[in-house]
Amino acid sequence: VFYLKGYNFLLEALALIKHPSEFKNRLSDLINSVESSSFPVNQNLNALIFMYKYNNLFNLHVLEGNFRDSIKIVPEVLDGIETNKNFIDHHHIMLLYYKIACMYFGSGDDETAIDYLNEIINQKSPDFREDIQCFARILCLIAHFNLGNDLLVEYQVKSVYRFLTKMKDLEMVQKEILKFIRKIPRIRKENLKTEFIELRDNFLQLREAQYEKRPFLYLDIVSWLESKIEDQPIQYIIREKFLEREKIREDI
Repeated sequence: VFYLKGYNFLLEALALIKHPSEFKNRLSDLINSVESSSFPVNQNLNALIFMYKYNNLFNLHVLEGNFRDSIKIVPEVLDGIETNKNFIDHHHIMLLYYKIACMYFGSGDDETAIDYLNEIINQKSPDFREDIQCFARILCLIAHFNLGNDLLVEYQVKSVYRFLTKMKDLEMVQKEILKFIRKIPRIRKENLKTEFIELRDNFLQLREAQYEKRPFLYLDIVSWLESKIEDQPIQYIIREKFLEREKIREDI
């Protein structure tokens, strides 16, 4: 158990500093280790292995901007959730649903992303961290915005605003989102790009702050804003960033 948790912390650190090649190598090592005949087998360990393996596979696809390939493992994840649901806490199940939604969102399938986000939002008595609920609602709002669902966007704006104002400890990222959400109904379409650029610049500053990095792991809103500014799919934006980082490392 400690080996698995320790390895997961290592992978989380590599994801945080955006080191995809090292992340991929370490994840491959972990998968080879747990799938070897010498690794202990019991239901609790199997549940941990499932959770860490697929959560980090999703993280790898995000780092590489390879969302369409990530969709291929979704059926395996859903089967794994069903098999291990009595051995995984509700928070981690909802986290996997959120990651699945992010994969569909990144691949351009906003409607399916919304289906999985609603699985989180519609929980009557959520016993998982409210930041998952928070970012699920924000991502759902963005997905409806992408689809041009103006009436639903108006409803989502009010819903997200109410939820954010009830949160006890808003981080600066969430405060910026809240401020922007309040402006959405008054923004003219011809001014949208200017507003996106301003918000993107604010987030770029926040992303450098030591205690403001975590929200960007849940929602790469900077890349989404850049996709709107440059009129490119979000998968293209993230993929280009990955290739640029890898080129810099090769040059070093």
